[in-house]
Amino acid sequence: EMSVLFSDIRSFTSISERLSANDLKDMLNEYFSPITKSIFEHQGTIDKYVGDMVMAFWGAPIDDPKHAENAVIGGFDMLAITARLREEFKAKDWPEVRVGIGINTGDMNVGDMGSEYRRAYTVLGDAVNLGSRLEGLTKFYGLEFLVSEFTKALCPNIVFRPVDKVKVKGKDEAVAIFEPVCQLQELTDELRKEVADLEQAYQYYLKQQWLEARQAYELLQQAYPERYLYTMYLDRIEHLQQTELPGNWDGSFTHTSK
Repeated sequence: EMSVLFSDIRSFTSISERLSANDLKDMLNEYFSPITKSIFEHQGTIDKYVGDMVMAFWGAPIDDPKHAENAVIGGFDMLAITARLREEFKAKDWPEVRVGIGINTGDMNVGDMGSEYRRAYTVLGDAVNLGSRLEGLTKFYGLEFLVSEFTKALCPNIVFRPVDKVKVKGKDEAVAIFEPVCQLQELTDELRKEVADLEQAYQYYLKQQWLEARQAYELLQQAYPERYLYTMYLDRIEHLQQTELPGNWDGSFTHTSK
């Protein structure tokens, strides 16, 4: 059992078009260096870089009983580093950099894999694929960070917002997904209230109590107009109210693209 992280730079194609090949190389080097240092400092192992994508995992080659928690805390630090780099890049007239991060926890096969000509130390398995899908879903929900219910279950010292229950492309089983908010000791009264209000709104949604759900999400939207998630749920509730749902409806949303 391990945790895997995928991180991608948003709109990287547009960024590539704006910069020369040398500037793009310099920008990626300045981005990857502190990100990699942070992953190492949080007990992670770098798997690979693919263009602007970083893949890392926790739990091998050295056992880490807190692999899920260390991965999420590492993700928090990656977002903080990216925010700092945005200001530094701005001074160099480089494009603004934003990222999406997805983490999943589960059984994985880890070791040297590849061909007789080239091998690499990496992880494989269905749990790895889900981690990649979660990173892709951050765009859909307008968020920077998503984890699965399996990761959340192993992080008692971290606060999460409920986001959705999803069936990702290629899978029939629904998985609950969450947005990491902060470590428990960093929780403010305002955040505590928002998370509690959101959990109540989401329960109304799952129980098809549309009036109560709409009122709860409206209050959240008014308090946090910049959070696309609340607007998305108001639109979804309006649609579902006019839809005849099956008796076994569990609140899950099926994503048909990666």
